[in-house]
Amino acid sequence: MNPNDNTDNARTGKTDNKNLSVHNNWFKEISTRKALDIGLVQVYTGNGKGKTTAALGQALRASGHNLKSVIIQFLKGGSYSGEFKAIEKCLPLIKIYQVGRPFFIDKKNIPQKDIELNREGLTLAENIAAGKNDISILILDEINVALNLGIIKTEEVINLIKNKRPDIELILTGRNAPREIIDAADLVTEMNEIKHYYSKNIPSRTGIEK
Repeated sequence: MNPNDNTDNARTGKTDNKNLSVHNNWFKEISTRKALDIGLVQVYTGNGKGKTTAALGQALRASGHNLKSVIIQFLKGGSYSGEFKAIEKCLPLIKIYQVGRPFFIDKKNIPQKDIELNREGLTLAENIAAGKNDISILILDEINVALNLGIIKTEEVINLIKNKRPDIELILTGRNAPREIIDAADLVTEMNEIKHYYSKNIPSRTGIEK
C-alpha cells in the first residue's frame, strides 16, 4: 500500500479485487512446480544466531512454489517447539522430525538413548536423500554439532552428500562445520557473532529462540 495514496482503498486498507485476481493467477502459475532442476548442498555454520532460522526460511520459500521439504532436527527436542508447532499447524508441504531430547548433552558422557535417537535421524536422512520420493529440500538441522559430538561420523555425511538424488537440495546447519563438509558444499555461510543480548543475561525467549 502506498502511504501517499489518498484514495478510499488506501485509507481503509481495502484491496483492489482486480489486482488481487492478477496476483492469484500469478501464484497459481508459479505454484505448479513440483521438482528442482538441480539440487545443491548448502551449509550454515558459525557461532552467531540465525543458522536454523535461515534453513527454516528456505523451506518456507520453497513451500510457496509447491516444493516439499523435510527438516530433521538433531539434538533438539520439545524445548524447540515454535517451528514444530507452526509447521504441523500451518505448513502441510513441510514435515519436521526431532530426533533429540529437550536438554543439553554432556560431550564426555553421552547417553546411549541420545546416540540411538540421532542415528535414527541419520538413517531417515539417508533414505530421503537417496530414495524415490517427492521431497525437494532436506534440512539436517544441527547435524554439524552431532558430528562434533562424535554421534555421527563426518564420512557418513559425506557419503550422504555423494549418494543424494541430483534434484534434492541438502541444507546442513550447526556451528563448527568440519572442513570436509565445507569442501563438499556448494554454498557455505558463516554466521559470526558480533553482538548478542545473552551478554546482558537476557535468556532464550519463546517465539525468538524457541
